[in-house]
Amino acid sequence: MEDLGYRCVDNLPAALIPTLADLALAEKHDNSIAVLVDARDQSFFREFPRVYRTLRARRDLAVWLIFLEASDEALVRRFSETRRPHPLAPTGSVIEGILAEREQLVRVKKMSNRVLDTSDLTVHQLRRAFRELFEQDGTRSRMMVTLLSFGFKHGLPLDLDLLNDARFLKRNPHHVPALRELTGIDRAVQDYVNADEDTEPYLEHLIPKLRFLIPKYKSEGKSYLTIGVGCTGGKHRSVVLVERLKTALGGIPGVRFRVKHRDVSKAEPT
Repeated sequence: MEDLGYRCVDNLPAALIPTLADLALAEKHDNSIAVLVDARDQSFFREFPRVYRTLRARRDLAVWLIFLEASDEALVRRFSETRRPHPLAPTGSVIEGILAEREQLVRVKKMSNRVLDTSDLTVHQLRRAFRELFEQDGTRSRMMVTLLSFGFKHGLPLDLDLLNDARFLKRNPHHVPALRELTGIDRAVQDYVNADEDTEPYLEHLIPKLRFLIPKYKSEGKSYLTIGVGCTGGKHRSVVLVERLKTALGGIPGVRFRVKHRDVSKAEPT
């Protein structure tokens, strides 16, 4: 849920959930919250049904209840792997705790919007299942792709997923006095770089590759992707190419794009 943009709170006592909701509403932005509650909170079985009905009745909240379950065999295996006792049977067998928990959760399960069986799901499959559940939530469920221009002389960005090097382009505006103080956002610089004999062939290879890769990253559950294009100083060639990519890559389903020119205002390369 954090990958989907939600702030997550683990094992909050059920009685405090309305207070958390009020605090989130008061902030008036980024107020989507995911709360994980389970049998570790001994008051959960008593308090949660009442709290949930109260939250559902409020007109200022949109509340979803996702009930995660698994087979007895899967749960026993997971407890065995973690070597922890079941919280409802700290001195008994794990299966006794599981059966007691199932009995007490019957009412909560019936109240839920969606029951998700995790018995055979990997972590990646579970992440994908949650993305599909909240796909209706517009931009929140779309992957954010950052197209980043930068200068190698200022260091590699730390959060790059894909790196592209534009220093091979021969037409460097830095060496043209009339263009040196401009940037790749200016039309004159764009025309100059686009006239390089290698610009179009390079983009003809790069754009299809990115249009292939971006949906693959999204299908793996990735929420953020940073594609970097670097040149020497990060002011001219890389900026031009990022602007071209912004135009060429638009329209990929389920993906948002943003452009960042990291070094466009920094000192010139020497």
